[in-house]
Amino acid sequence: MKLRNIQKNIMDKKDKFYITTTLPYVNAQPHAGFAMEIIEADVLARFNRQMGKDVFFNTGTDEHGLKLFRKAQELGMDVQNYVDQQAENFKSLKDILNISYDNFIRTTDEKHVFAAQEFWKRCQANGDIYKKSYKTKYCVGCESEKTDSDLVDGKCCDHPTMEIEIIEEENYFFRFSKYQKQLLDLYGENPEFVLPKNRLKEIKNFVQGGLEDFSISRLKTKMPWGIAVPGDEEQVIYVWFDALINYISTLGWPTDMEKFEAFWPGVQIAGKDNLRFQSAMWQSMLMSAGIEPSKQIFINGFITVDGQKMSKSTGNVISPAEMVEKFGVDGTRYLLLSGGNFGEDMDITWERMTEKFNADLANGLGNLVSRVVKLGANLDWKILDSKQIIKDKFANYINKMEMGKALDIVNSLVKDSNKFIEDNKPWELAKTDEQKFADVMKKLLSDLNIISKLLIPFLPETSSKIKTALETKVAQPLFQRIK
Repeated sequence: MKLRNIQKNIMDKKDKFYITTTLPYVNAQPHAGFAMEIIEADVLARFNRQMGKDVFFNTGTDEHGLKLFRKAQELGMDVQNYVDQQAENFKSLKDILNISYDNFIRTTDEKHVFAAQEFWKRCQANGDIYKKSYKTKYCVGCESEKTDSDLVDGKCCDHPTMEIEIIEEENYFFRFSKYQKQLLDLYGENPEFVLPKNRLKEIKNFVQGGLEDFSISRLKTKMPWGIAVPGDEEQVIYVWFDALINYISTLGWPTDMEKFEAFWPGVQIAGKDNLRFQSAMWQSMLMSAGIEPSKQIFINGFITVDGQKMSKSTGNVISPAEMVEKFGVDGTRYLLLSGGNFGEDMDITWERMTEKFNADLANGLGNLVSRVVKLGANLDWKILDSKQIIKDKFANYINKMEMGKALDIVNSLVKDSNKFIEDNKPWELAKTDEQKFADVMKKLLSDLNIISKLLIPFLPETSSKIKTALETKVAQPLFQRIK
């Protein structure tokens, strides 16, 4: 009986899929980089639902740390009120970008606080947390320690306008150095644990170079905004140690173990500046707490604007709300998903995005739908089941986060269909050869149906509109050309 239950649990897990973004820090407004990350996660979530899986899609906000504490002080606000206000900016992405997440976790949530403290206790019980005095260089912008090799002219590359601070105090440390072999074994046994592969090679090299234990607490007198260290009210848990635990606390760990065990381990998406935190530090923390490592980690490149990093100082930050205002929801999703190769930096400008929108969506897909539906208005049509038309190559691209390549398949089908129309001139066949006209239109309507199914996870509104057009034989304009 027990064996049957184990086998059933294994089978049940195959029907589960857990995907999570990182938790963005709430000190700034959402930008295009995080918008791309949460849209990618949404595509994976929608695709797995389309394939019949039970999906849990998590996102949320990181709300502790020195940076937020100082910002609230600067504004003369209570810190909790400040993060409450800022979290709403990220919650709004659900509607702005049509995101289908199942849970929005905040690291100030009571359940997360409890989970973080319980996680600490388990690592401590395993002998992996100890106290010592130390001195280090610290970037408040990154909320992380820096070595000389991380700095250029004494400045953090990601926050060059901020002064590097010196922290000298007694804190708790995590025995990161203990897990070098286990981490290397994890990478060796799972050649696609981190994608793209160059990022796996990068983290392997980092771990092979030797690991140093890292600080996981701060003195409460210097940084009062954080979760209290269990058994030591003078210290708070370091923001990164606390925030990483959201990936399991959102699943109910450690109180709802049935839910947790059903969905964990999961798939995570992060930016390249998170590589060490997600694929090494977090994995060693899980090992220490006696929890299975993550299933897979996808690492994005950065989005730059006309060759420059987005920043307030240069005034070139592009927000998802601005993009939606110009290109619409699905237009924005398309541009962020198709603009480059996964894992590489993607450079955008308003001009190039407008050109791509007009070429691919207004002139390409939108024009095809309008022409085909209008020409086939008098024909009978049956919509096929979506699972019958999802090919392995297309699915593999999605499952490896190669969203641009998956959309290339759709675009090729759109281009081929538009060319097929020009080559066969169905408007003339309707007058001269009824049978050939019907055959031509059957192929075009079939292509349109396939396109609508393939677009379900990428452009859900557009997919729904195409389906409605096929059912009602009336096509509403999908994308208006932008001048």
